[in-house]
Amino acid sequence: MQPEFLALSIVVLLFSVILHEVMHGFVARMFGDLTAERAGRLTLNPIPHIDPMGTILLPGLLLLTGAPILFGWAKPVPVNPLNFSSLRKGELLVSAAGILANLGLAILAAVIYHILQALPQTFPPIMGAVLRFTVMINLILGIFNLFPIPPLDGSKILLSQLPYNLARSYERLEPYGFIILLILLVSGILQTLMGLILPILSSFLGFRG
Repeated sequence: MQPEFLALSIVVLLFSVILHEVMHGFVARMFGDLTAERAGRLTLNPIPHIDPMGTILLPGLLLLTGAPILFGWAKPVPVNPLNFSSLRKGELLVSAAGILANLGLAILAAVIYHILQALPQTFPPIMGAVLRFTVMINLILGIFNLFPIPPLDGSKILLSQLPYNLARSYERLEPYGFIILLILLVSGILQTLMGLILPILSSFLGFRG
């Protein structure tokens, strides 16, 4: 992996996970919750968003072990649903905001890549590699967060749509969410599901293989 590509990939990863969290806070503010804004989290400055494990240790470990792709997350933005002007709608859209931000970034990077490919002038290979990385990492972040397992966004999206009695039962899974995720990761089930969904979305954006 070229040092220039590695450095740019880290920047793309940081921007992607930070934008994911900022969008949660931004949409929460639209529904009347100023918690994230008051905490100074509605900013793309990486410092307030750094999570020791997800922003530093995990990406660093992946780099040291030569993993084929970088992955990570930022510190969750604080949100208080009790402040929402519409609780059910607010919980749905705030939870979906981060996923939509990542999918939007993937689409934007794909569009730029294909426009550059169509131009008669050639562009630096590293630019194409970074754009492809931007597409893939944001698809991965978006798909991963869609899984309905606490504390992932997909669980909050599902929770916001369940009837009250089912929602109360579903909430009991929250203390075991990380254990469930770990089991799915160790067993390879999560990777298999990602491997089924990712090629479909990447193919839709014009990337195959």
